[in-house]
Amino acid sequence: MRIIPALGKKEKRDWKESLKGWGITLLAVLFIRAFILQAYVIPTGSMEDTFLPGDFLFVFKPVYGFVIPFSSVKVPERVYPKRGETVVFRFPYEPKDYIKRVIALEGDTVEIINKKVYVNGRPLKEPYAVFKDRNIIEWPYEVPPEQFQKIWESGGFMGTEWVRDNFGPVVVPKGHIFVLGDNRDFSWDSRFWGPLDVKLLRGKPLLIYFSWDPDRHRVRFGRMFRLVWNW
Repeated sequence: MRIIPALGKKEKRDWKESLKGWGITLLAVLFIRAFILQAYVIPTGSMEDTFLPGDFLFVFKPVYGFVIPFSSVKVPERVYPKRGETVVFRFPYEPKDYIKRVIALEGDTVEIINKKVYVNGRPLKEPYAVFKDRNIIEWPYEVPPEQFQKIWESGGFMGTEWVRDNFGPVVVPKGHIFVLGDNRDFSWDSRFWGPLDVKLLRGKPLLIYFSWDPDRHRVRFGRMFRLVWNW
């Protein structure tokens, strides 16, 4: 019969210290992920050419508050971004995180005429926006402004493409924002599924720490470690 020697006092102390160290490390990682930084990967081309599919981001969370783990409680509940900022948010209709650009805030009037965005009656300067489809989708019929607003707020345009190039006008409701993808012709955003409640904001992109080109199967070294805070 094999006799297994008992752990000495030193071995027991080393084992406990090691376990304690791993526990502290795990708690620190969970704390950082819950309240400070979260990794996020760009899955689609809706934000091209600002962010590309395969860009890996660190998202800074405290800027818009934080969600208490294992709950839907956000503290503070409402923090408003600035127009032009890129934001990461929880999609209203699915448990997924999206990234888009803030175009308008509560009370703003938004209208799109032949792909051109107007906020409060003024054309928006958008050096970040790209258009990859020359075709312009026209509305096939008239919709009264009041009815258009109600349909839009309820997400009623999710199943149609009519609102892509000609949209509104609508007024952004209180506590909400209007977001668009930079790749306007190939983005599913507030034009289709409605206004975004600011309680769903999760953070602001901080840094591209890695980038993988899924088409060419290679690393985009030129995009790595690129600060994107003001993009």
